[in-house]
Amino acid sequence: IVVVMSDAKKEARAAKRAQRKQQYRQFWQAFNMQRKQDKALLPIMLATVVGVALAFFLIGLLWGGEWFMLIIGIMFGILAALWVFTRRMERNVYAQAEGQPGAAAWAVENLRSGPGMVWRSTPNVEVTPQLDAVHRVVGLCGVVLISEGDPHRVKSLLAKQRKRISKIVGNTPVYEIHTGTGEGEVPLAKLQRQLVKLPRNIKKNEVHSLSTRLESIDRTMGAGAALPKGPIPKGARVSGMNRRMKRAQKH
Repeated sequence: IVVVMSDAKKEARAAKRAQRKQQYRQFWQAFNMQRKQDKALLPIMLATVVGVALAFFLIGLLWGGEWFMLIIGIMFGILAALWVFTRRMERNVYAQAEGQPGAAAWAVENLRSGPGMVWRSTPNVEVTPQLDAVHRVVGLCGVVLISEGDPHRVKSLLAKQRKRISKIVGNTPVYEIHTGTGEGEVPLAKLQRQLVKLPRNIKKNEVHSLSTRLESIDRTMGAGAALPKGPIPKGARVSGMNRRMKRAQKH
C-alpha cells in the first residue's frame, strides 16, 4: 500500500510539473505574439515596474528601510506589469474579434466572475441564417439579451426570445444590449463593464435557479443553433455554415 501511495504521489507531482510547464509555455507564446503586435508593450511594462518600485523606495525613505521597500516595490511592479500585459492582450483580442460573426457569443462565454459578480451565459439562443444572433446572460441584474449582427434583423429575434422566456422570468428585469461599434451599440471590449453597471435585482442563489429553468426551456423548444465556437474568421465561407445551422435547427 505504501508503495502504491508513493507512486501515486510521484505521478501527481509529475502531472503538476507538466501542467506548469505547459502554462509557462503558453504564457511565453502569448507574450511574444502580443509583443510583436504591440510595440509599446515592453516600454509600458518596464515603466510600470520602475514606477511602482520607485514609489515604494520613496516611501521607504520617509519611513525607513528603503532597500527592503525597493525589493517589495519591484515584486509589486512585476505583478502590475503582468496586469498591464493581460489587459493589453485582452484589448487586442477583442479588437480583432469585433465585427466577426460569433464574436459576441465568444465574449459572453468568457465573462469574468468575481466578488459580487455571477454570470450564467447561454450563447446562440436565437440565430438567423445570416449569422445574426441573440445570446442570453443571467446575472444579479436579471436577464440580459445580447445581440450581434444586423440591428434590424435581430429585433424580431429579441422579441421572440422575450416572448419565450416571459412566463419563466416573471417580474425579473430583462435588458437588451446590441454589440458593435455604431451609435447606441456596445463594443465587445466594454461589454462586461456595461453589464456590471446594471442594477442588482436578484440574489445570487436566484441566478442559478433562473438560469437552470431557462435552459430547460431551451431544451424543450430546441433553441439555439450549432454555430462554431468563437469568432468566425473574416473571409470564411458562410454558406456551408448556414446549411449546418438549418440541419441543426431541424433536429
